[in-house]
Amino acid sequence: MDEGFTSFVGLDVHKDSIAVAVAATDREAPRFIGTTGPDATKLLNVLAAVGKPVTMQVVYEAGPCGYALACYLRAHGYQCEVIAACKNLRPVADRVKTDRRDALTLARLARSGDLVPVVVPDE
Repeated sequence: MDEGFTSFVGLDVHKDSIAVAVAATDREAPRFIGTTGPDATKLLNVLAAVGKPVTMQVVYEAGPCGYALACYLRAHGYQCEVIAACKNLRPVADRVKTDRRDALTLARLARSGDLVPVVVPDE
C-alpha cells in the first residue's frame, strides 16, 4: 500500500454500467458508492465526490472494455491500474458474483496490495 493514498477505489466495469466502491486506509470495511452509466465524465463526477485524484488509487479488472478507461483516468490525474482478473484471490465458497461485491472486493484488495496489475499499452 502506498502511504500517499487515502482511498482505494474498485470499479466493476461493464458495457452498460460501472459499479464503484471505496476503501479508506483504515481497517474499516469498504463502502459501496453506487452504479453509474458507462459515460466516463459521469464517473469523474463520482470520483470527484470521493476525493482528489492524487489521493486515490483506482483499479478495475481487465476485460472486454479494454484500456481506454485507464488512459482516460490517467489523463485526468488518477492513479489507475488494470488488474489481471485471473490473479484475484477469491475464496472457493464465494460463488455469488455481483457487480457490487466485485467492486467492494477490488477496493479491499487494492488497499491490502494483493492485486496484480497488467501493463497498459501506449496508444
